[in-house]
Amino acid sequence: MAHLILIADIGGTSSRLALVGVDGVPTDIQIHRNDSFKGFEAMIEADLATRDPAVVAAIGGAVLAVAGPADAEFVKLTNRDWSFSKRAIRRYFGWQKFAAVNDFEALAHGVTALGTGDLIPVGEGLSEPRGPVLICGPGTGFGVAGLIQSGRLPAVITGEGGRSRLGATDAEEARLLAHMVGELGPVVVEHALSGSGLARIHRISTGEAISPEAVITAAGRGDDGALATCNLFLRIFGRIAGDLALTFNARGGVFLAGGVSAGLAPFFAASPFREAFEEHPPHEARLAGMAVNIITHPTPGLIGCGQLGARMARSLKPGLHLV
Repeated sequence: MAHLILIADIGGTSSRLALVGVDGVPTDIQIHRNDSFKGFEAMIEADLATRDPAVVAAIGGAVLAVAGPADAEFVKLTNRDWSFSKRAIRRYFGWQKFAAVNDFEALAHGVTALGTGDLIPVGEGLSEPRGPVLICGPGTGFGVAGLIQSGRLPAVITGEGGRSRLGATDAEEARLLAHMVGELGPVVVEHALSGSGLARIHRISTGEAISPEAVITAAGRGDDGALATCNLFLRIFGRIAGDLALTFNARGGVFLAGGVSAGLAPFFAASPFREAFEEHPPHEARLAGMAVNIITHPTPGLIGCGQLGARMARSLKPGLHLV
């Protein structure tokens, strides 16, 4: 059997694992709740135990996309107490090759492979071929990456944009920020733009402490308080996305990722998102010309991991495994 690569998109809440070969197409996708496991090794072992032993024996490497910085030897999730050493995990599983990347770096590698059925446009705008691309969005935290398409292979820029300080632009945002400072101290973007941030905004605005999923469900029923929460969230999201689009000069398009973006997809069109995105004087026209799309593909991180895994699969030496 040809060498296979195990690929994984590991978030703060759940993990998606699959297999990929030289074609880069993820197969046999499995989804796991992270609360069921003590750490990376336990979760991966449980996943492999569900697969055909002959298939597991053919796995020669792995690409893990993690919700946190991945550019050092020691990798730790930002919003969960999980960590690993790259050398140690590679030897633990006997893989010939191993790579860890930030989860938004994986998303960036995959966005150009998404089709129109995987995206919902937000407003007008066109993507400039091979122009810089921005990927950002809220999930358990708030992720940011940029894709530079010049050259033979695309280059991805990642960072911890979700930890940038959050400001306010009007009285409503100032009141919200004041409450958050009182509760949290210095406030960063993902304190507002994340799943927990959506619930936090709703609690501060209405006094009702419910889950982010419940906020979205209530908004879908037409609840005024929940709709107001979603609109405030999307206004802040639009402003931050506009800030980042200017920073990256995202003429190649802006892709909104993360489970919260997908969950709020029905509300974007009637929300202040696009207005806040463009309202960056004197650059309104530049931002108005940028295409913005919500990613609705169920496992977009695996698409990017698949692209990286295909390159790794082509480089494996037949029959070699670590012991």
